[in-house]
Amino acid sequence: MLKYIELKSGQNDQGPAWIARVKLSKSGRTVYFNGKALKRADGKGISANYFDLETGEEYWVSGVKKNGQDRHWAGAGIVWIEAGVVAEYLQNIGAEEIDTRRLKVIADLPETEIDKFRDYENKPLE
Repeated sequence: MLKYIELKSGQNDQGPAWIARVKLSKSGRTVYFNGKALKRADGKGISANYFDLETGEEYWVSGVKKNGQDRHWAGAGIVWIEAGVVAEYLQNIGAEEIDTRRLKVIADLPETEIDKFRDYENKPLE
C-alpha cells in the first residue's frame, strides 16, 4: 500500500517526507515504514495523526493525493519517493513522469521487523 509520510515533530510543515510502500497491522492502527512502527495518535498529536512507538516523534500519514500535492499547503521541500513505487504512484495520479521539482527518487527503504514491535506492544506491564 502506498502512503505519504511526513515527520511533523519540530518541523513546521517542512519536515522530511516520503512516498513509500508501507504495511499495516491487522487492526490498521499501526503503519510499518522504514524500520519504524507508527501508531495511530487518536487525537493526541498536535499536528500529526501517528507517532513513532520508539521515539514518540509525530508523523502525518495519509493516502497519496490524486493531484500530487501531498505536502501541507504551508509546507515546502522535496518529497522522497521509493524507486520501487514510482510506476504505481504515476498510475495513481495519472501522470507519465515524476515532477522533479517536487519529488526525488531514492532507493527503496528498509522493511520494518514487525515481530519486534508486536512483541514490544504485547509485553506484560510490570
